[in-house]
Amino acid sequence: MGWATFHNRRTAQIEDGRLRVSVTQEGGHIAEILHKATGVSPLWVPPWPSIEPSTYSLAKHPEYGADAESKLLSGIMGHNLCLDLFGGPSPEEAAAGMTVHGEGSVQPYKIALTDRDITAACSLPAAQLEFERHIRLDGPRVLITETVENVSILDRPIAWTQHVTLGPPFLEKGSTQFRAPGTKGRTLGNSRDFEWPRGSRNEDLQVYTKEPSSGGFDTVLMDPHRDRAFFFAFSPKTKVLFGYVWNRSDFPWLGIWEENYNRKQPPWNGRTLTRGMEFGASPIPESRRKMIERNSLFGMPCYRWIPAKTKVTVDYFAFITTADSIPNSLEELQVHIPA
Repeated sequence: MGWATFHNRRTAQIEDGRLRVSVTQEGGHIAEILHKATGVSPLWVPPWPSIEPSTYSLAKHPEYGADAESKLLSGIMGHNLCLDLFGGPSPEEAAAGMTVHGEGSVQPYKIALTDRDITAACSLPAAQLEFERHIRLDGPRVLITETVENVSILDRPIAWTQHVTLGPPFLEKGSTQFRAPGTKGRTLGNSRDFEWPRGSRNEDLQVYTKEPSSGGFDTVLMDPHRDRAFFFAFSPKTKVLFGYVWNRSDFPWLGIWEENYNRKQPPWNGRTLTRGMEFGASPIPESRRKMIERNSLFGMPCYRWIPAKTKVTVDYFAFITTADSIPNSLEELQVHIPA
């Protein structure tokens, strides 16, 4: 454990004989979950140079674009937190300096390290929230506890999403497999509804087969009859099995975002392949105003309330191991990841 440089970023690292986890000091991104035996970390590292968000300025860094997302994109990696916004700010918020996905993705974090633990905390002054994430290694699992405290005297409706993004070489067209216990879904853009799994004969299974010119965002409601939700991702080539497991009541939505060499503007420049598996309290990336106006989708809320002067805590875990195939259920996963 200790401090290291990861793709030009100052990161805190914990590791044991199986795994290494790297967390950026600025933005608090979980940048790496490395399976040492295979040398694979499924988490996305952008193809452009990464800088500390505190050093970003529009005048000095036009290579990251020129909008409310640019500061985030200058330092984004792997698993980033969306709090208290999931999506873009309103035009007025953007003009006032708010970034896409809120302050949690760009703020400096205070980090404490032990041999197997990382505690990363930050303040969100505009949202009047305090955030803390505790990470601990546990065999093939990475145990994560998050606490959000509303320090204001007002009840707050918030978005709270784990923006987990996967990339090559783990992510491979026509090969990488995904499984999640979804029910109904909606495609962003045309607002077309569908039953999960979309375009697959196998229950909960999707194979990553999108064409290079495609992309987009689907939101999927996790099965309300299950207490636990999850997504599994499996690479047949490397035999690496990766995923997250969480309480469905905490995060009832799974957003599936894809970029397939489609975005031509900087910093994307038509060279990025990635898939986001984004589980959270909100179904669709949109402004705070639109989120509240939408209110619900498929009968489920689109945001979460945090009462005044109150803390809310959630627990979930990531895992990474090797397997011969993708499991069908959490019960099958326990063969590889004991409870």
